[in-house]
Amino acid sequence: MRILIVGAGATGGYFGGRLLQHGRDVTFLVRERRAAQLAQHGLTIRSATGDADLPAPPTVLAANLQAPYDLILLSCKAYGLEQAMADIAPAVGPDTAILPLLNGMRQLDLLDARFGAQHVLGGQCVIAATLDAQGGVQHLNQSHSLSFGERDGSASKRMQRITRSLADAGFDARPSATILQDMWDKWVFLASLAGITCLMRGSVGDIVAAPGGRAAALTLLEECRVVAERSGHAPGEATMQRARSVLTEAGSSLTASMLRDLQHGHAIEADHVIGDMLARADRRHDEHSLLAVVYAHLKVYEAGRAHASSV
Repeated sequence: MRILIVGAGATGGYFGGRLLQHGRDVTFLVRERRAAQLAQHGLTIRSATGDADLPAPPTVLAANLQAPYDLILLSCKAYGLEQAMADIAPAVGPDTAILPLLNGMRQLDLLDARFGAQHVLGGQCVIAATLDAQGGVQHLNQSHSLSFGERDGSASKRMQRITRSLADAGFDARPSATILQDMWDKWVFLASLAGITCLMRGSVGDIVAAPGGRAAALTLLEECRVVAERSGHAPGEATMQRARSVLTEAGSSLTASMLRDLQHGHAIEADHVIGDMLARADRRHDEHSLLAVVYAHLKVYEAGRAHASSV
């Protein structure tokens, strides 16, 4: 199976690197600067689960894509999705499967519109990783799971092929017959975590120690749960209990990556993670919701960032 990994950042570099390490036919779609960096230094992975040193991993520039791939793994940020879709178009053939690992659900609508729903799988990943100054992948804990599945839950022939290709490759590959629910469950939690830590500019532990902080975190979680329920994907009680526990853990240093991006002045996924959740809410009440306040807060940040870059 020919696999195209879109990007060789922390997420794409990790999963693509593991697949390459275990003999899979992998090519990284990258920009010129990253291609030169990988040609010079190779792709390295430093992880408690095992290191990898991969000299000169196969790369391709968007302008040089010519033939279709069997599987395209999308690991870009949401704000890079439009460009990524334009880049991969020459690589999408009649039998190509696209596996997006973005947070939220909006990517499915955009990919369906561009390539047709028959090409698009559901997918998500759980990993904490970053790039070091030399472009090496630093895996920050031992979580490294990648879930994927047909959106109708079927065990199709292509799912069986993809499962065989992703299995036993140095990470936790999880075929799922309930991938849409899995994605909604993650989105409900992530939107709550990102929303409350960005709004309060602090960790979970600091938030729950502040007057009204715990109640605010649980209010935001409940708003997101209601959106999922109205969309036909209500999280189960066990899922909600785990989310409540994590979001109210005393002394927890947990923050969302969106907060870290915000603190460093980077682009954020405000529209994809928070805005789309709000757009799916009951429009009669969203102006009074905490979710709406979070979204307004993030849009003010984006406006300030845009202004700063234009002067």
